[in-house]
Amino acid sequence: MGVVSAKRAERLVNLVFALLGTRQYVSADRIRTTVPGYEAADGTERADEAFKRMFERDKADLRELGVPLETGRTSAFDVDEGYRIARADYELPEITLTGEEAAAVGLALRLWQSAQLGGAAQGALVKLRAAGVDVDGGGLPLQPRLDAGEPSFDACYAAARDRRVLTFTYTRPDEDAGATRRVQPWGVVAWHGRWYLVGHDLDRAAPRVFRLSRITGNPRASGPPDAFTPPADLDLAAVVARQVGRTEHVVHLTARPGTAVGLRRRAADLGADDAGDDRLELRTTELWGLADEIAAHGPDVLVESPAELRAAVVDRLTRLAAMGGAA
Repeated sequence: MGVVSAKRAERLVNLVFALLGTRQYVSADRIRTTVPGYEAADGTERADEAFKRMFERDKADLRELGVPLETGRTSAFDVDEGYRIARADYELPEITLTGEEAAAVGLALRLWQSAQLGGAAQGALVKLRAAGVDVDGGGLPLQPRLDAGEPSFDACYAAARDRRVLTFTYTRPDEDAGATRRVQPWGVVAWHGRWYLVGHDLDRAAPRVFRLSRITGNPRASGPPDAFTPPADLDLAAVVARQVGRTEHVVHLTARPGTAVGLRRRAADLGADDAGDDRLELRTTELWGLADEIAAHGPDVLVESPAELRAAVVDRLTRLAAMGGAA
């Protein structure tokens, strides 16, 4: 396979894990949008050709490594062929390493940044992880220099591996000071050159994505191991793809005391206003879905900002009132 760069090796490992995690055939378009490292679709012929060349080269590399890449269609209605890796054909027999041997393999993987070692190390990592061998610093489809540039990586990865609650300080670009977050971490994944923690935010009662570069201080794991179970159909890269790049809106609401319990779980309490109502702040990338939820509370919840959300809620309530009048 020749010399493999760190980014290319990372993409290959992510591709293998993506195709191992499904029984269905995955189309090339789906692979392009969910596996980090491929040329994004921008409607140009140049981008499409770049993706095709990269994907064809990756398929050839996987087959050269001995990965049983299958081609076919999940349904007779599928227009294009897709790809998958049959787990039964790919998994190796049980491999047993002593503690010293596993540590030596982990140390060798940290030398992956050497171009001369790239191809051999990448192939070894893919096959050892498929066989269930736990080596120092391994465990996910990751770039070889696991700790480079992201001080919080080790703590986030360990908490996700052990399924322990993780508490950390997270600072957004629009904030001067960070906020404490308590998360059930599902995993760490690379997406378009950045690392992200994906998990369930306990205070907001919803899935969230956190960029590792915005985690400050020392993240702390607490509680017993195996305290939670990630979703059975979890695809970390797909979760990040859905949330990263969307515009996040800061929403300010007022709610009558004792109402809107569901909204309060995800919101920060800003205190009472002059009328005695509670002021709430929350963030969302699904503005119109939130409009439906707010409208269901009727006059108990009012939108202060943004203006487009307030208009959307008013529109929904106006249409509901018209329907009631017609009845």
